[in-house]
Amino acid sequence: MLRSPLLPIFLTVFVDVLGLTLVLPLLPFYAEHFGASELMVGVLAASYAVCQLISGPILGRISDRVGRKPTLLASQTGTFLGFLVLGSAGSLSMLFVGRIIDGLTAGNLTIAQAYISDVTRPEERTRAFGLIGIAFGSGFLLGPAVTGELASRFGYGAPAYGAAALSLLSIVLTATLLPAKPIVPAASPDAAAAAPARAATIGRGDAFRRYFDRPLPRRRLLEFFAFTLSFSTLIGGLALFLERRFAFGIKETGYLYAFSGLIGGSIQGGAIGRLAKRYGEERLALIGFGAMAVGYGLLGVASALPTLLVLVAIGAFGSAVVRPAVTTLLTKSVGRDEQGAALGVSQSLASISQIVGPISAGWLIEHRALAAYGLMAASFAAIGVVLGLQKIPVGEPVES
Repeated sequence: MLRSPLLPIFLTVFVDVLGLTLVLPLLPFYAEHFGASELMVGVLAASYAVCQLISGPILGRISDRVGRKPTLLASQTGTFLGFLVLGSAGSLSMLFVGRIIDGLTAGNLTIAQAYISDVTRPEERTRAFGLIGIAFGSGFLLGPAVTGELASRFGYGAPAYGAAALSLLSIVLTATLLPAKPIVPAASPDAAAAAPARAATIGRGDAFRRYFDRPLPRRRLLEFFAFTLSFSTLIGGLALFLERRFAFGIKETGYLYAFSGLIGGSIQGGAIGRLAKRYGEERLALIGFGAMAVGYGLLGVASALPTLLVLVAIGAFGSAVVRPAVTTLLTKSVGRDEQGAALGVSQSLASISQIVGPISAGWLIEHRALAAYGLMAASFAAIGVVLGLQKIPVGEPVES
């Protein structure tokens, strides 16, 4: 990958994710430190997502028009400022301010995915999106474990300052390594002929209507929504669940996140490309949704540590294969010049998930409904299974 155009985007995403994973297991304990209830912890997570819901499609369209690099730099700067506010927070309200700043500029992952779509051919895209999975897996492996050590030694603000330093590094990497104009692989004659017509549609009407009016993009977006809703519900309540069921503190929670990241990074570090070639993205997504449904559903009733680790591994495998497979299917269902906007819509759906999931999880855990928390996360993954089993209607275009 040393000469690959994906190397700069991988490095920037990895550093971004590492910063994110420093903060992710911290926030529930940080908020509880300031007297937040379980439900308020979910609302804190949702505040970021509400702002992201507003900014996601806007940043996607801006990146299509003015370029990936300047939009990514602006987004990363907002993340940097948000982490600084978190580190200096002296009250629960300041935690909200930090998450709101970060959420209003939160387009890093969407823009990175659009860049990957720019520089890869459709048949190479699942493996390329797996790089984001490697970044997530590596970040989850390193970040949460470091968070536990930093928070226990230097206080809750230390991991946030560490995340800010990493965010600043990601800005430097983007500015110095990422080409201003990515090298786009040659399109097929059919795709080239269709480009003017697609370009004419971009920018008109409502972004959601544009993609949900077309059967194949609608199906892919619904699959992506099912994935993010399931994953957001699980992650949104995981620290609180572990604290109540297993008496985990921030250090133990960080290590469990790291274990999950090890599983995900192992899958996406090499196996994802072979799995995609063997099974195809549609079957791979179906397998992953099934694993998430089993792992998350049984997690809520787990009471022994070995059982917990097995179920976390099953769920981590599922999410590791679903994300790149469904993202690839989405980008193949639209034109190249629409991919940034389509991924912006998918990010908006992810934001809705990150509003509904953590608040629902927090409410259930506050009422000690721990088994229902796991079943709720599993039920959303089961919807992904149902969507994946549906046949594409006759006459509907398929991915190229």
